[in-house]
Amino acid sequence: MIQEVQEHGAGDAHVGAPEAHAAEGCAGAHAEEWGADAMLHHVQDASYWDLSPLGCLEFPTFPAFQVAGITIDLSITKHVLFLMLASLGTIATMWIAARASARLDHAAKAPRGTLNIVEAFYLFIRDEVVMANIGRGGERFAPLIITLFFFILYANLLGLLPWGATATGNIMVTGALALVALVVIESAGFAALGPKGYAKTIFFLPPGLPGPLKPVLLAVLAPVEFIGKFSKIIALAIRLFANMTAGHFVVLALMGLIVTYGSFTHPVGLVSIAGSLALGLFVMLLEIFIAFVQAYIFAMLVAVFTGLIRHAH
Repeated sequence: MIQEVQEHGAGDAHVGAPEAHAAEGCAGAHAEEWGADAMLHHVQDASYWDLSPLGCLEFPTFPAFQVAGITIDLSITKHVLFLMLASLGTIATMWIAARASARLDHAAKAPRGTLNIVEAFYLFIRDEVVMANIGRGGERFAPLIITLFFFILYANLLGLLPWGATATGNIMVTGALALVALVVIESAGFAALGPKGYAKTIFFLPPGLPGPLKPVLLAVLAPVEFIGKFSKIIALAIRLFANMTAGHFVVLALMGLIVTYGSFTHPVGLVSIAGSLALGLFVMLLEIFIAFVQAYIFAMLVAVFTGLIRHAH
């Protein structure tokens, strides 16, 4: 990342808009001077993968098509690539743990190594997050919520690697995850409460309310309850997106101080370089912690919302 910052600072080309860089492809990579556009260049999605100084990988594009007037483009982008890597990481982790667990069943030994780590996370999410918040019947939701946790965790951590990209720093990605959560939560509530019980989660009247006040209260509370179903999910998407994006901007801004004030021949420049590196390292370590926390919060809130609607009474 430091080398990328130095390359941005050394360039004397134009400052372009983020959309321009995506359109230019590899030819537009590292074309801007260091600034807000340069930081956006590292955070936003693109049709290429910048591997400077090794080069640049241009992704193949596929023709877009329309469904019901909606244009759908299935071309691979940088964030799509890292979503695939996060999926492969989740599948590989579970597969390795399952194979190790199968061997232990025959040998009757205590788990160790990778299996011990995965089992600790698995049991914690299952017992302390899923079952504690959903209650009876929660075991049916454990595979989904545990998968969400590991998938989001891998997507968060991949963005902290050299040349990495944080797919969860894309609002479309977090919005899609939140949409999956919305469908699961509302479907779980409908299945548990039935049509009449589910309707009461929107059209709710407190017991003992006088007759004349019932239509008034319904007119006020029903829209609020209906909007509340979506606002909770929107908050899920924005929380994950904002936290993962903000950390990268802070790190890039701190590293940018090296370009702005850094100098190996001046005392002030040396202090700026040392301070930027120290603060950048601290924020990077904080980002690792945040990657785990945000995956946990997303999984926990999905479990909480599912438990609340299943036990709406």
